[in-house]
This record gives sequence, C-alpha cells and structure tokens, in this order.
Amino acid sequence: MLTTGSPAPQMVLEDTTGQTVRLSDYQGQHAVLVFFVRSTSCPVCAAHVRDLVDRADELAADDVLVLIAVPEDRETAAAWKAKRRIPFPVLTGRRESPHEMVGLGKKVFGSLQQSGSVLVDRQGIVRHAHGATMPTGSYDKKGIAAAIASLRTPA
Repeated sequence: MLTTGSPAPQMVLEDTTGQTVRLSDYQGQHAVLVFFVRSTSCPVCAAHVRDLVDRADELAADDVLVLIAVPEDRETAAAWKAKRRIPFPVLTGRRESPHEMVGLGKKVFGSLQQSGSVLVDRQGIVRHAHGATMPTGSYDKKGIAAAIASLRTPA
C-alpha cells in the first residue's frame, strides 16, 4: 500500500467511455481522491460511494476531484455507474487492476479484493492512503477529512 508523503503512482486507467485517464493529468489542477471499491457487487462499497456522492459539493468546494476505481471490466463499470447514478468518473485498469497499482491486492488466499482510498494533492504527493481487506473498514471517512483539511493548511 502507498504511504503518506510518497509520490503518487503513475496510474494509467480507463473510464467507462474508453478514454484514458492518468492520475498525473490532474497534477497542478486538483487534489484527487481515488476510492477503490472491492467490487461493483459489494453493497458496503456502494454505501461508501453513496456517501461520497452525498458529499460531492463539499469535496468540490475543497477542490477535490473524486474518482472511483473498480476491479471489473469497462462494461460492468459502465452499467454499475449508470444504475447507481454515480456522477464521478468510474475507472478500470487497462492491463492490470487499479487496485494492484496502489498495493491493494487480493488477500486471504487470493480470494478477497482489498478496497480503500488514496488522496493525492495538487503536487502529486500522497496525502492519505488507506486500505482494508473487509469493506466495512475500507472507507476511512475521518482520515480522508483530516487529509483534505491539511490541504487547506499552508505547508
């Protein structure tokens, strides 16, 4: 898993329309919060995403762009995004899972996909990184809020 203070990984992902999305594309423009769901069928992860949707205005006011990463293919991601009316870009990996790119591999005999979040500041530095094997522990709302608050504090 990534560590706070480390440079953001060079992630090349794909959105539900097939467009390439690079985490580095936002450097100098926005802080980026990437939430990695365990799977599109995970109801706990869906509840976490719903909380992010409910907080969209607050996050936008802090100039934080939210991206949702899923381990499934683009078609599955597009259907899930539409069904749940998710306003954020939903991303998949092109060659490898987005989760693997940040160290959120499968645990427990390779059967449970980890989930979690990464907040990258405008300079491309990881300000928050959290992961969990059980989805109930994957959404560190307080940790994310503290990391976002630290973005407002001059260095």
